[in-house]
Amino acid sequence: MRFKTSVRNIQTFTKLTASLSSLGKVAWVRLDDKAVRFTIIPETGTQVWAYLEIDSIFEDYTIQSAAPKNTINLELPLPPLHRALKSAINASSASIRLTKKDGVPVLSLTIITNTISSGHSGHGFLNGSAPDPFGDNAFREESLDANMGGRDRETIVTQDIPIRVLTADSVEGIHEPHVRESDAHIILPSLIQLKAISDRFTKLAMATMNGRSSTAAAPKLELAANMHGSLKLSIATDSLNISSVWTGLNNPELDPRQVEEGATLEEHPSTKLKAAGPDAWSTVRIDGRDWGKVLSVGRLGGRVIACFSDEHALILYVYLSNYDGVEESVLTYYISSFSV
Repeated sequence: MRFKTSVRNIQTFTKLTASLSSLGKVAWVRLDDKAVRFTIIPETGTQVWAYLEIDSIFEDYTIQSAAPKNTINLELPLPPLHRALKSAINASSASIRLTKKDGVPVLSLTIITNTISSGHSGHGFLNGSAPDPFGDNAFREESLDANMGGRDRETIVTQDIPIRVLTADSVEGIHEPHVRESDAHIILPSLIQLKAISDRFTKLAMATMNGRSSTAAAPKLELAANMHGSLKLSIATDSLNISSVWTGLNNPELDPRQVEEGATLEEHPSTKLKAAGPDAWSTVRIDGRDWGKVLSVGRLGGRVIACFSDEHALILYVYLSNYDGVEESVLTYYISSFSV
């Protein structure tokens, strides 16, 4: 079993691990010939299923195992990986290798940093004991490049992240959640803006709850979309009722291949919701603090499509562009709706 790669885009990989680690401390990572997958399934809260094209974050990618497609399954702690990547932000290069240290499997992150050191002498005298510092042979003659330039100094740091190598049988039964057909699908506005407003609503609502902070009592954000380009965010408590509405957003066309077998576009719930007019909404209720963590993926940029299953679930598809500009990598977030 072998795995070794260079990190092509350290900043993107660092932002990705920051976003993922806010939702779960441990990820199931699946590596194979074609892609890298990160999966987070916490006991409560949002599930994340990330599919990344190799070229989006790695290069010089080498993998080998006895499994089909050279698949390797790992259980990876995200906070140590994120801390290691943060230290590599200014590195000239970084590479990752699967190895063992004292019999324990680890991902070994090697960071190479080049710095420029001064190229001239500390004092410039040929003979430090010369009594006359201004004698004929007092100063060393050097080239202009030696005085004006500098020398590259290479620093190599290796950090080991303990992991578990998982058997294929142990992950065989893990599958993405099955969610019914969406009633509305819409491209979200700026996640940075949406997060700022969502966090503000949640803090205001918490401040009106007389110090109660349990998860069960925490107010829920209500997020709704229609098929006429509108998104509505609101929150209500006994003493507070506020909302914000976005209009002019895009409802992307539904791909006929996404329609369940035996059904037609005319029968799809989103088609029916659109026909019902702009006053027809699909609504979900979500935990404000969890939602704020989800929206941290906005640091990666990319196009985000939200799919609403009324009173059931919200699914976010975050599409990331690769180096050739093609959207192949996608992060999928599954968020269950709370009942009224």
